Amino acid sequence: MAIPIRLTVNGKPVDAQVEPNTLLVQFLREQLRLTGTHVGCDTAQCGACTVHLDGRAVKSCNILALQADGATVTTIEGLAGDRAGNALHPMQEAFRECHGLQCGFCTPGMVMSATALVQQHPDADAATIRAHLEGNLCRCTGYHNIVRAVQQGQAAMQGTASAASAE
Repeated sequence: MAIPIRLTVNGKPVDAQVEPNTLLVQFLREQLRLTGTHVGCDTAQCGACTVHLDGRAVKSCNILALQADGATVTTIEGLAGDRAGNALHPMQEAFRECHGLQCGFCTPGMVMSATALVQQHPDADAATIRAHLEGNLCRCTGYHNIVRAVQQGQAAMQGTASAASAE
């Protein structure tokens, strides 16, 4: 039996019907066709499905779509917001510039986690960044370039010169 929900996704109001057991990641990917949010492990271990729910980074494979009723959801597709043209968010740009990705599967979740970290802890150092990203797994690369990307994105989000070395 489908249940109506109303939420805001990437700045746009959404009215939908969902089954009670529909996960938020399924709703985003299958009903809204926002496929940048990836399904990795289905157990909230890998972080590939990370989105922002009312400004907090959450793993969308661990939340029912019904729990997002009335909430604001931002996916990787909406991260750049209403920036002019097709410009990337500063964190997305930093991941590109610092080679903080290889296959790209984990990248949307990493970027979403990283932007939430910087918004909550604007002065996070490399150790804090590494600790925060422990819930996001990358199977391709070491985390050195990912940490560098977060530091550069952090600097860009704050409007300061680009960052630092990952310690």
